Amino acid sequence: MKLWLLRHAPVLLPPGLCYGASDVPADEALTRQAAQAATARLPADLPVWVSGLRRAQQLAHALQAQRPDLAPLRIDSRLNEMDFGCWELQAWDAIPHAAVEEWVKAFTHHRFGGVESTQCVIDRVGQAIADLRAALGADGQAVWITHAGVIRAINYIAAHGSQRPVDLDLWPTDAIAPGASQEIIIKFESN
Repeated sequence: MKLWLLRHAPVLLPPGLCYGASDVPADEALTRQAAQAATARLPADLPVWVSGLRRAQQLAHALQAQRPDLAPLRIDSRLNEMDFGCWELQAWDAIPHAAVEEWVKAFTHHRFGGVESTQCVIDRVGQAIADLRAALGADGQAVWITHAGVIRAINYIAAHGSQRPVDLDLWPTDAIAPGASQEIIIKFESN
C-alpha cells in the first residue's frame, strides 16, 4: 500500500512550545504553499484522510480547492498528533528535565503528560493502516494529512511492524518538515 503523507504547515505559535493534541491553527499562506507543492505530486482521484485537528484540516481544504478530483475528505482522529496532556502548550524549556528523562527511560509505555504513550500512538496508527488496507487492498493508495508524530509512527510501522513494541533506538528521530510531503510503501506480511 502506498501512502502519500502530508504534514500541516507551520503553526501560529511561538517557537519552543510543546504542542500535540492542542487544536492550534497553521499559517494560512504557508498552508496554501504546501497545498500547491503537493498538488503536482499526487495522482488523480486519491482518497484523502485527515486528522481531526484544525491545522491539518486547513491543508486538506487548501489541497481540495486546488485538486477537486481528489475524493471527499474523511476525518480520522487516529491521525491526530500525540496528546502530551499537562505539557500541552508549555515551553519545552519549562518542562522538568526529570519528566523528559522518565519518558525516555520508559519510552514505550510512559504517558508523557499523563495521557498518551508512544505505544498508544503506534496502536491507533497501526489500526488506521489496517482499516485502510481492508478498505483499499494491499495495493491501494491514499493521502493522509497529519502530523510529525504520526508520520514517525507510520515510518516505524513500515520498518518494524505495528506489533513490535516501540524501541527508542529504532524510533525515527526525523520527520518531514511542516508543509512537506513524503511517499511511503507499507508492505504486509502474507497471511
